[in-house]
Order: sequence, then C-alpha cells, then structure tokens
Amino acid sequence: MPNSTHSLFQLVLTNLVVLFLIVSAQQPQDTPIARFQRYLRINTAHPRPDYSSAISFLESQALSINLQVKTLEFSPGKPVLLLTWPGSNPSLPSLLFNSHLDSVPAESSKWTHPPFFAVRSPDGKIFARGAQDDKCIGVQYLEAIRNLKEKNFAPVRTVHVSYVPDEEIGGVNGILKFVASEEFRKLNVGFAMDEGQASPGDEFRVFYADRSPWNLIIKAKGMPGHGSRMYDNSAMENLMKSVEIISRFRESQFDVVKAGEAPNSEVVSVNPVYVKAGIPSPSGFVMNMQPSEAEAGFNIRLPPVADPELVRRRIAEEWAPARRNMTYQVTWRRMTLDEDCTTTGIQVIISPIIELGPLRDYMGRPLTTPTNDSNPWWPIFKQAITAVGGKLAKPEILASTTDARYIRQLGIPVLGFSPMKNTPILLHEHNEFLEDTVYLEGIEVYESIIRSLSSFEESSSY
Repeated sequence: MPNSTHSLFQLVLTNLVVLFLIVSAQQPQDTPIARFQRYLRINTAHPRPDYSSAISFLESQALSINLQVKTLEFSPGKPVLLLTWPGSNPSLPSLLFNSHLDSVPAESSKWTHPPFFAVRSPDGKIFARGAQDDKCIGVQYLEAIRNLKEKNFAPVRTVHVSYVPDEEIGGVNGILKFVASEEFRKLNVGFAMDEGQASPGDEFRVFYADRSPWNLIIKAKGMPGHGSRMYDNSAMENLMKSVEIISRFRESQFDVVKAGEAPNSEVVSVNPVYVKAGIPSPSGFVMNMQPSEAEAGFNIRLPPVADPELVRRRIAEEWAPARRNMTYQVTWRRMTLDEDCTTTGIQVIISPIIELGPLRDYMGRPLTTPTNDSNPWWPIFKQAITAVGGKLAKPEILASTTDARYIRQLGIPVLGFSPMKNTPILLHEHNEFLEDTVYLEGIEVYESIIRSLSSFEESSSY
C-alpha cells in the first residue's frame, strides 16, 4: 500500500474511532446523573415553560418504579403531577414532597454552557437552569424511592410527590389552586417538604418559614407645568419624597443586618423595582414639561413575625399618604377556608397592597413550622440527617418565598430543604450548576428522610 494511501486510511480510521467515541458518549444512559440531565434539558423557563414534556418525563420515571400517577389541571395548560406510594397504614396522615416544574429565564449569551444542555464539565459540574432551583430535588425524590424499593422497603405512611407549575410567578395557578382543591384535602397530609437553598458550608440548611412578598405600587398626581417653574406638590416631587422616606426605612433595616443583629431573612426588606413618569416624545421624553402623574413599584418581603397592620399603616401614613395626592390600591388573591379548615375557593380582595400569598394560617398563627420537640416530625427529620453523617445548620427563615407558604396556611408543618452543601448559591444566576457528587449525596439523604418519616407511627399532631 502506498504511503499516501496508508496515511489516508489511518486518518479515516482515526476519525471513525473519534466519531464512535463521541456518539457512544452521547447515547442515553439509565443512571441517576443521566436522568437528572434529561430533566434539566427540558426547557420549563418562563414565559413559555414546556410543562407537557416535563410531565411526560416524570410520569415515565414514576411508572418505571410502580408509583401511582395522577395528573390534575386546575387552570388550562397548568398541570399538577401527583405521584403516590401507598403506605401499609393509610389511616395515618400522609407525607408530601413538593417541587415546582418551572424555572426563571436564562440569558444564554451570558452562560459558559447553554443553559438547557445540562453540560457536565470534567470536574463534575452540571450546568443548567434549574440545577439548584429546583429540578434537583424533583428527581432526587424519585431516585430515593427507587433505591428504597430496590431494598424492599415498605412505607407505613403513604408518600406523595407533587410537581406544580408557576412557582416562579407566584403559584396562583399552581400550588394555590392545588391546596384549595378537594383532591388535596383527600390526601390527608400530615407533614410536607419543599425546596430550600444551597449551603456554602459543610452543614445542610433547613428553613422553617418564608418571608411573605408584597408588591407595592404607589402613584402620585399633581398639576402639570412648564419645566422652568418651581411649585409645590407636583407629581414628581411627591413621588420623590416617598422614595426618600422608603429609602430611609430600607437603610434602617439594612443597618440591622450589616451590624449582625439579624439575618436578612428576619427584617422587612423594601427594594425599588421600577419608576414610571414623564411624557413620551419621538426622541425620548418632553423635557420642558413637568408630568401630572408618576409611579414607582417596590418589592417588600415580610418575615412571619412582622405585624402586617403596622406595615400597612406605615404605607398609608408615610409612604403614600393621601394628603400628598398619593394612592396605592391594587388587588391580591388568597385561599379562603371554612371553620373546618376546608378550602372554599380563591377570593379576590381589593387592597392597597398586592399580597402574593398568605401571612397567617387558618388559625391566625404566623406561617412558621416549629423546629423543636413540640413538632413531632422535627426529631425524626434530624435523626434522618444524622443517620447519613450529615449535620444541620441552625434553622432559618428563607429570605425569599416558596410554595411552602400555601401549605403552611392549612396548618400543615413544612420544612424547606435542598441537600446541597459546600455549594455556592446560584439560583436565578448565570451559570447555575450543581456538582454530580453533591447531587448523588442528596439522593442518599432523601432516601434516609423518606425511610424515617414514612416509618413514624406515633401521633403527628403539634
């Protein structure tokens, strides 16, 4: 064989070997990591989350381990997937493990890897939108149950796993309608778990409450006038006074955090999110005319111990007082309950504030879950973490908000927990990732949690 022909043959052979290796590496694998990557590759980011594909994937995984599968739909195109592992004593209150299907958008151009490719780097980092928030726990629940079934474990209490839509946009057409339904009431849930947050240290974080979100929009009105004039009570002047007052309050709360007197999650945070004013022109805005209207929007987060009436009074008297031609009326939705804690529907309320969720449970108590022996589930949960060599950090209030608040409104204890330690907090950020070893450890942790909680037979009231 001539040298040129031999060289060409070697080149073709080498390319075929490389192609074979690439194709082999890309073949679907039936491993916990591969299944996690498959779920991450389903784009469920707003504004057009692909719920159908996500539900299909999760249904197939649930059926492969013989779980009961039920799809509910309380709003068109907003499915809720409910999986059930029946316990040997169905009369006992059941367990619910919840996660959400959706994720926030991702700016692909600002990511090292495409956000829906679930690329696994050589050092084990799996890059994807939803890797931490919160598709990890959604598949970890299933992997833990898979392992328990392979070990012939049988739960005493019935175990439910739910996947809900729209958590990232308030949960109104997801968890809110689910927990308000007759289907949820029939589950007889005694204890629930939902998402938590990563821990940069070597202890797992656990959350016993969320801060409640309020979206406040304040509007100012005043007489329009020439840009050269100076007069009192213009719309912009009134709005700027309010912004200054709100900023001083924000600074006072932030000073408490910076002094180490309280974590961010235990103060009332107020952050400006937009300002809208001015008279548009083809080149931008009319600069020689003072507008007659101006408005600003603020995101407020209240810890469960905050008095909402005091905050309302502050808004009405200081931040947007009527004496300065200020208004702040909007609407919110909440679940309504009868005396037996049975849901009666979703009520639309006219209020000065948009409240994205409840502030108190059906008995008027703050939406908190005890993390002491008054809650019989707490020592069981702690022991489950210890059993796999884990340590818990001091229980916290989550600075942001999850679907857990709607479940707590029913008086059901809920812990927020995502088993990610030694992991940077990257939810909603560019290049969100989770290391493969951390993900696999989380499966082991949930296996212990599900085993322990579902074997608990004593009274579960608190």
